[in-house]
Amino acid sequence: MTKVRSTTGRGILSAMAAAALGLAAMTGAAQAGTEQYIPTIWVDPDGCEHWVMDDGVEGYMTPHTTRQGIPVCRRGNVCGVINTDQMFATDSSRISGAGKERLMQFFQSTGATSYIITGHTDSRASDEYNMGLSLRRANSVAKVAQSSGARIADVRGYGERMPKASNASAGGMAQNRRVEIICIR
Repeated sequence: MTKVRSTTGRGILSAMAAAALGLAAMTGAAQAGTEQYIPTIWVDPDGCEHWVMDDGVEGYMTPHTTRQGIPVCRRGNVCGVINTDQMFATDSSRISGAGKERLMQFFQSTGATSYIITGHTDSRASDEYNMGLSLRRANSVAKVAQSSGARIADVRGYGERMPKASNASAGGMAQNRRVEIICIR
């Protein structure tokens, strides 16, 4: 019985040694055949930086913070507000030719590192419909921005959820029908 245990123990040790050698060989081969990964910084849609790293198995991201533990965030501000009545036909997300030209000039002249495009509506239709329309309009503006070479960090549709003015008057509803462009510098 003692002899069986020692043979089994030697077998287990031999198997473990073989596995370790195999793993070392695979690791060496994997390191020789893979391209070098360079960590980078990713800016989230709110302008905050994150370190992006990849250990070869699974990528991960950690917040970039100062020595005091405060997140490093780039300044973002609303740098453009487009009245959708001037840019889009009623119930449409198609931008007019003149509107595209104005947007191209805007994106080429602002000098921001990236943009967040947000769409908004008044409260006349259902919430579900307004969410879709505001997102479609924001995406239309984002497509023009991308065609001008601008980097888009995020596109959002808020529908009627973030009114700028009261929906009780025609003037207030007109202010709420807008696409806002947030510049991250």
